[in-house]
Amino acid sequence: MTTSPPRSPVPFAAPTLPTPLAEIRLVDPGAGSSGAAVVRLCRTGDDAGPPADAPSGWLPSAGAVAALAPEDGVGRWLVGAGAGAAKDWRGAGAAAVRVASGRSEPGALLGAEDGPARVHVVPEAGVSPDWPSVATGLLLGSHRFAVKSSAPAAPPRVTVEVPEEERPAVERALVLAGATAVARDLADSPSGAKSPAWFADHALDALAEGVEAVVRDEQWLAEQGFGGVLAVGGGSSRPPRFLELTWSPAGATTHVVLVGKGITFDTGGISIKPNAGMADMRTDCSGGAAVVGALGAVAALDLPVRVTGLVPLAENHVSGSAYRPGDVVRHYDGRTTEVTNTDAEGRMVLADALGYAVATLAPDVVVDVATLTGAMKVALGVRTGGLFATTDDLATGLVAAGESTGEAWWRVPLTAGHDADVDSQLADVRQAPPGPGGIVAALFLRRFVGDVPWAHLDIAGPARCDSPHEEVAKGATGFAARTLVEFCARHA
Repeated sequence: MTTSPPRSPVPFAAPTLPTPLAEIRLVDPGAGSSGAAVVRLCRTGDDAGPPADAPSGWLPSAGAVAALAPEDGVGRWLVGAGAGAAKDWRGAGAAAVRVASGRSEPGALLGAEDGPARVHVVPEAGVSPDWPSVATGLLLGSHRFAVKSSAPAAPPRVTVEVPEEERPAVERALVLAGATAVARDLADSPSGAKSPAWFADHALDALAEGVEAVVRDEQWLAEQGFGGVLAVGGGSSRPPRFLELTWSPAGATTHVVLVGKGITFDTGGISIKPNAGMADMRTDCSGGAAVVGALGAVAALDLPVRVTGLVPLAENHVSGSAYRPGDVVRHYDGRTTEVTNTDAEGRMVLADALGYAVATLAPDVVVDVATLTGAMKVALGVRTGGLFATTDDLATGLVAAGESTGEAWWRVPLTAGHDADVDSQLADVRQAPPGPGGIVAALFLRRFVGDVPWAHLDIAGPARCDSPHEEVAKGATGFAARTLVEFCARHA
């Protein structure tokens, strides 16, 4: 009998990571940059208005761009920052790097014939920009994730005239923006290539020196009793992984544990999703991606606080080995869950990771982040994350961390009246009880953290973008990475 050779794997296209970002150099005011396109930052208000050479009728509203006549063959642009709010300056930075490097209209790829486009950014006379916000916009505005046959244009080289006293804050902002870029890359990578093992490998490549990393396989998960991760990942031919990252500087006395949902693709399992929007499920690992980005930035900033990142990784697929509604799953801490909807998979893997954190890591505080519920997207839209917390101080600290880094959070109550809905007659808890979806999901997770101060960040809305704005491009946004870094810094 003739046998057929084994089938070769489908040749999925994989991205080349990391996505190249603008090379940003800080120079003294008045330094200039010969041959570079000049971008002047303007704003509105009583103390500043349109420059004298602005086109008739042009106003420096946030992100507005005007092309001026070139001088000595060098392009010149005006970019507006509106009234000068932080988000306006981020938008101005992004518009500056996009327009002068040919990435938006009326852009022109300036200097590219000799190499990367060169851009020189200066403030209009009398204008004092929010330089950290401008820098965030410049770096993230240059990020454009793609998987194409042609090589992407080299990212621009940007010089920025920044006063000496502003530079430490600007350099710090660039590190935080880099964390966002890492999170975008991991979340946006197509799932054909992005198996749990692939995610773990590329996460390790993105980490700064000093972060210890361990990747556990399905055998370890089975030995340790990670029933939630194994159940969710059981329907895929690509087995789950568990990523543990540790930053432990000498003398650190506070231990923050960050837990990120790492579903590399989510079909919904047997409770299968409709086709509309399923392609976006490559970004269902956005929480885990944010944790990876944050750990790299925490180490790069050398923060004097111990931080552990946990990312349970699985692909929620449909097959004969997929978990089913009606199943009972035993988690790491011994608690049992009645499965009622296999598309509520994120809380299953987080439950294992939260139980592991509490039992083995002695954390002072635990924060999890996940694209968890469509209900939270409906409630808060796509620019604000949902925040649940067991203490007021923890909620206040996370909101403040988000405000200082340009990420908005809204606290949602852990409504006590719905807590009993999580109980199950068949098991200890029900996975997807009736009630307000975001709230009952958070109440389910709270069962696995004991008395440890805990916060849950639901980023189902802002983790993805269809309508670009400010520094945010279409696709995965990297939302929450900067908040997590700033939160850790404030715990140092």
